[in-house]
Amino acid sequence: MLLLGQKKGLVIFGLVNLATGALIGAAFFHLIPESWEKTALSPYFLILGILLFFILEKFLYWRHCHSGEECKVHVEAFSYLNLIGDAVHNFIDGAVIAGAFLASPALGWATTLAVVLHEVPQELGDFAILLHGGFTPGKALFYNLLSQMTCILGGVLTYLVGETVHNLEPFLLSFAAGGFLYIALVDLLPEMRHSTGLKSALSEVILILAGIFLMWGLKAVMAV
Repeated sequence: MLLLGQKKGLVIFGLVNLATGALIGAAFFHLIPESWEKTALSPYFLILGILLFFILEKFLYWRHCHSGEECKVHVEAFSYLNLIGDAVHNFIDGAVIAGAFLASPALGWATTLAVVLHEVPQELGDFAILLHGGFTPGKALFYNLLSQMTCILGGVLTYLVGETVHNLEPFLLSFAAGGFLYIALVDLLPEMRHSTGLKSALSEVILILAGIFLMWGLKAVMAV
């Protein structure tokens, strides 16, 4: 049983490493370039996203942790931040899909396929982050699915008031990118400092790079 628990922990930690790279790759290869193409204000909203996620994390720690012992039994704050960032990202995906279908059914299906391709590996990583943060598997699955429901909200709102949502898209993209970078660089990477040994360090670097290149590869495929 102990051996199985250790193997499970290694798998989750490996997926967290992969998710760290995927978050960085999603921000730099997908969200930031798309946002910067649409508005010169993108850098400001990127910074705003990072600062707001910092403030949110401070609030979550204050809300849940009033002593060292109490903090140990609460879900890590970065798990909640990841849910917020993913919810914003999924909302944008829904808006993009709806906008593509409004243009033409063929473009809509092509966009849906592209979104699914880049969402599947990221959602697996998000699930691992929630487990690593302290969620039970059932709660991790439930809250991950809940954050994906914002995709439907984004699609419905785009269908009803398409132009308004479309105008907000570049700002939401930058905000989500800031959140993803904050989670990856401030919360997840420092967690890896606790591991020791050359083999462990190399495996972490390889998995992070794999996550980054996965998002880069999806970007290249989607551009074809």
